[in-house]
Amino acid sequence: MQSIDNWVNQILQDDSSLILVEGKRDVKALNKLGIMNVSTIDKPIYLMIENIVRKNKEVAILTDFDRTGKILYSGLKHELQRNGIRVNDKYRKFLSRCKITHIEGIYTYYKNNSKEVL
Repeated sequence: MQSIDNWVNQILQDDSSLILVEGKRDVKALNKLGIMNVSTIDKPIYLMIENIVRKNKEVAILTDFDRTGKILYSGLKHELQRNGIRVNDKYRKFLSRCKITHIEGIYTYYKNNSKEVL
């Protein structure tokens, strides 16, 4: 992925992955970009994993890049993989290269760096 436009387009085309985020503002920011297959991490991890295992084969974890978000990402990734769920890291890696620290800021980043019009 070379640009935020490509990042958004790839996620929109990849409707098989569930995207996990920390909070409602993160969901709202991604929804503004047209990304709707988003769920918050709002239950105990074991309950979330039970639901994910039933419905999804692949998950992208887009937690914030602060200490709390990194710890949450690491624990979730480990548990999901242990339960046979593939964790797609490419979307997260792109955001880390963009120096985005909080997912809720992605819409603003998109507006400031996109060549496309939403």
